[in-house]
Amino acid sequence: MKKLTIGKVFAAAIGFCLVLSSCSKKDSFEPAATASHLAKGADVSWITEMEASGVQFFNAGGNAVDGLKLLRGLGMDAVRLRVWVDPERGWCNKNDVLVKARRAHHLGMRIMVDFHYSDTWADPGQQTKPEAWKSLAFNDLKKAVSEHTKEVLQLLKDNDITPEWVQVGNETGNGMLWNDGKASESMANYAVLNNAGYDAVKMIFPTAKVIIHLHNGFDNNLFRWMFDGLKENGGKWDVIGMSLYPTPENWKERNTACVSNIKDMIARYNSEVMICEVGMSWDAADTAEIWLKDLFGSINTVPDHKVLGIFYWEPLAYGGWNGYTLGAFDNNGRPTKALNAFK
Repeated sequence: MKKLTIGKVFAAAIGFCLVLSSCSKKDSFEPAATASHLAKGADVSWITEMEASGVQFFNAGGNAVDGLKLLRGLGMDAVRLRVWVDPERGWCNKNDVLVKARRAHHLGMRIMVDFHYSDTWADPGQQTKPEAWKSLAFNDLKKAVSEHTKEVLQLLKDNDITPEWVQVGNETGNGMLWNDGKASESMANYAVLNNAGYDAVKMIFPTAKVIIHLHNGFDNNLFRWMFDGLKENGGKWDVIGMSLYPTPENWKERNTACVSNIKDMIARYNSEVMICEVGMSWDAADTAEIWLKDLFGSINTVPDHKVLGIFYWEPLAYGGWNGYTLGAFDNNGRPTKALNAFK
């Protein structure tokens, strides 16, 4: 495998994953008829790349098992999948997303698609335009957002896969597609680009809920600044999304502030809320379990089912994968106690 080119590696991995996705009917998990309104999810966007690198996942008995099936068996009923426009190594492009979506669909899991509108990570520190979009005039950039969104979602639709939620942008606390869509420089431009994505989602999946997702779910000032600004500029969304990454030392105050922010978002904008990303250091599993159970308990008290769910970001990451340490598997590839909160 080491002698294969990146393209061949990716193609081989896709083939391997397609085999996994065509499991027999007896391996299927049908959605529970009494499933809660609350999605209990995981961002598993790394899984195909990890598998292609030889990473394995193990159940409590030490047996190697399919990572996605393992999460399903631990009570997780939804996945979140990021999309990059033209990533250098292929992972998280539209075809890779389809592979993972098919596997989740086969297991009866609900699906969220997370558009980054970049060739790589988009987050509060970087919202870099895709290379092919860098020289586009603003109206053409808006068109590119629309066309890319429709292309990816149509691919899923053609394969009988229907996402329940779609994120237009990732952690867009200062907009996306900088500098044209940098909110601190032009909230109006950001609203236009966001709406191009929103309208494209509705063209392919009219009932999918569109999420605008910001970092620091405890920061009410950030959320008011952004959503007041979008509202004044005609921005469209169905759900307000947020991330929350506390430490073992500050999780109580961060949970309190996050729930307070959630209630303010519901009251101020009459919007539903999704906690799209959570995480804590894998070796603080005892505290992580308590923290997440407290968070689930708190959001369950919010009236009218206005909070839609919680997604753990890349819980399968372990052993220093890509330098990430906030997963929920130990160094032996087994799930930690943190995931007990999702049962």
